[in-house]
Amino acid sequence: MDLKQTFKTVNPVIGVVHLLPLPTSPRWGGSLQAVIDRAEQEATALASGGVDAIIVENFFDAPFAKSCVDPAVVSAMTLVVQRLMNLVTLPIGLNVLRNDARSAIAIATCTQARFIRVNVLTGIMATDQGLIEGEAHTLLRYRRELGSDVKILADVLVKHARPLGSPNLTTAVQETIDRGLADGVILSGWATGSPPTLEDLELASAAANGTPVFIGSGASWENIPQLIQAADGVIVSSSLKRRGKIDQPIDPIRVSQFVEAMRRSLAAQGAVQGVVKSDAAIAALAPNSQVAGLSTST
Repeated sequence: MDLKQTFKTVNPVIGVVHLLPLPTSPRWGGSLQAVIDRAEQEATALASGGVDAIIVENFFDAPFAKSCVDPAVVSAMTLVVQRLMNLVTLPIGLNVLRNDARSAIAIATCTQARFIRVNVLTGIMATDQGLIEGEAHTLLRYRRELGSDVKILADVLVKHARPLGSPNLTTAVQETIDRGLADGVILSGWATGSPPTLEDLELASAAANGTPVFIGSGASWENIPQLIQAADGVIVSSSLKRRGKIDQPIDPIRVSQFVEAMRRSLAAQGAVQGVVKSDAAIAALAPNSQVAGLSTST
């Protein structure tokens, strides 16, 4: 996956639009226009705050269907995504919860969205919806049938779930990429708002061997300077909302703070790497130097 081609940057910040309850959801409010209005407000706040992309989720439809959502949900999400595509110029993606990747890639293909998130692409996870089995074979064949180039970002050992068996993180990442053919992998903490550890991100990045690794939950302006050291990009929501509360709307000031914190951190990392490379080059030119980076004595 070429991050520069998909997101116009090699370290994308992907902000999340959590849709209000959709038709057939237990908390559906009866007005699709209210859903659209809220989604447009949140997308505008994310774009004005400086994110690089947006992902749309039916987050407030809980409790979620295990696999296939109702056709009314597909219709509503298609309409919302199309409206957002006309509102902002950022790349847009979808996550159809809990695990309806087939609907997600269909919507994305029809609306010319760029990517989807799949909670369980491979393996079997025990969740509050029951056992969810990855169906990478079905999804990848369906993408080919559609003639689609929509990218697939897949969670590894997804949050709010436990794997059947005891796969280690390295194996899970490798199988998601090598056998599930994910274009990128996502690592989260245990639950919404909970970050992965730096150690786990480092393990995942090593196992991914060049395939992009995204932070999938719990990122904030305080911890992103540390976490982004071992990841390529981040999907962020909770910390961007008013007072950091998941049920509140997006706060563009918090978005700007997050984006600035990440960009400063990346710039600092680049400066350090530049110094290291410079020292290495000097050392190579002066093999008799006692200390790399210092001129040789005569």
